[in-house]
Amino acid sequence: MAKDKDRKGGKQAEQQEAKAPAVARHSAKETPRLQLRFHKEVAPALLKEFGLTNPMAVPHLHKIVVNMGVGEATQNAKVLDPAANELGQITGQKPVVTRAKKSIAAFKVREGQAIGAMVTLRGHRMYEFFDRLVNIVLPRVRDFKGVSTKSFDGRGNYTLGLHDQLIFPEISYEKVDKQKGMNVTIVTTAKSDDHARSLLKHLGMPFRA
Repeated sequence: MAKDKDRKGGKQAEQQEAKAPAVARHSAKETPRLQLRFHKEVAPALLKEFGLTNPMAVPHLHKIVVNMGVGEATQNAKVLDPAANELGQITGQKPVVTRAKKSIAAFKVREGQAIGAMVTLRGHRMYEFFDRLVNIVLPRVRDFKGVSTKSFDGRGNYTLGLHDQLIFPEISYEKVDKQKGMNVTIVTTAKSDDHARSLLKHLGMPFRA
């Protein structure tokens, strides 16, 4: 009887060890490398460049909004599901379905109709997405010569248009039925476009010369 209990206890212990991961995953708690670089290098450089005395006044990233409009959804609602799925793979976050605020007869759009998907990134996911965007995604654009410096809105926010989701390595070419574009809006705490431009440049945004 004692041997049977020992065997059962040993099997249970083995099963528990098999279920438990060999190494604990701390990726969700790890600070992204770009965020660390911002605090160690970028923030002090901006503090000196702008002549600021208060470190809290240094402009930083506030949020990144990725918006994918699907015009065909007005005729066929099923095309919205693949778009939202791809946006979720790109950002690592579940998208929110965007709906029309008012009816437009010329475009056959009714108020409240689903017309796209959107994701708002903050914190670690925001820095990780920005890091992938400037170091992996943009260099994959065909004939890439840098992004425009004129896409600021006058309040320190920058919007970048991407014409193809295939430039993201998370998207499988075989599973894509149609190319879909998206807008990436980078919202900063900068009070002017010049400060925002300098911030993004220090973070690695490849502006045109």
